[in-house]
Amino acid sequence: MTMDIFMTGATGYIGGTIARRLLDDGHKLRGLVRDEEKARKLADFGVEPLIGGLDDAALLTAEARRADAVINTANSDHRGAVEAFLEGLAGSNKPFLHTSGSSIVADDARGDVAPEKIYDEDTPLDPVPGKKARVEIDRLVRGASARGVRSVVVCPTMIYGNGLGLARDSAQIPGLAKRARSSGVVRHVGEGLNIWSNVHVEDVADIYRLALTRAPAGAFYFAENGEASYRDICVAIARRLKLGAPQVWPFAEAAKELGANSAAYTFGSNSRVRGKRTRSELGWQPRHASATAWIEAELPLSL
Repeated sequence: MTMDIFMTGATGYIGGTIARRLLDDGHKLRGLVRDEEKARKLADFGVEPLIGGLDDAALLTAEARRADAVINTANSDHRGAVEAFLEGLAGSNKPFLHTSGSSIVADDARGDVAPEKIYDEDTPLDPVPGKKARVEIDRLVRGASARGVRSVVVCPTMIYGNGLGLARDSAQIPGLAKRARSSGVVRHVGEGLNIWSNVHVEDVADIYRLALTRAPAGAFYFAENGEASYRDICVAIARRLKLGAPQVWPFAEAAKELGANSAAYTFGSNSRVRGKRTRSELGWQPRHASATAWIEAELPLSL
């Protein structure tokens, strides 16, 4: 069954890849954009553009009422947008797919520790202070099942692979590679012992395709298929770029360049999860299993 789907983030890395797959499936997409230039690009891509922003609550509510389904990939932390969508979807039993991120299980390792604890969808969460608000939004989305919304949270880990939409690159791995190319040195926060689960962007898109029709209301799914330490990721980047061995990046220095939040949670924390329900409930079968192999063979050299 084809749907009329309203999306946020369709010009982005994750959203663009999801959009490409949904268009290929025959769905009609309408996407939120901030300006005329992005609107033209999105229209050329095959998505009907709508100019507006995440703060336009009335607009988002109206679009949710109009659409057969809503997919939010623009901002995991914008509570107002989520509330507006849920207002428009209440009582409809339509799907609402919201994108979170596995930094909700992040710690304060600063690159120096690799803990044994691994989370799955049923593991209780005790988020660090910087991620409590995101966890509350995820709970708000899941709780909307009681309001007649088939609400689902998809929680990707470190995403790699070339995007299929208007944005080719993700944030973490290409960001490290770009800095390494510029400086001539690959650096990881602290000792680089911290481990992140990871997943290929095309496999992420498949979760959304499946969740549209198969996910029960209130579901939560981790998106992961493999894991690697930041040291191993940086070794792979060094090999791909033909640079020397990775170097330690003291946290204080990394925080000055990246910002304290990014240094701590994006590059210095651990985020180890398993998507058990993603596989058992959706029948998800990811096809890509190694971020480091992708880096060494396919990471774009033009960043």
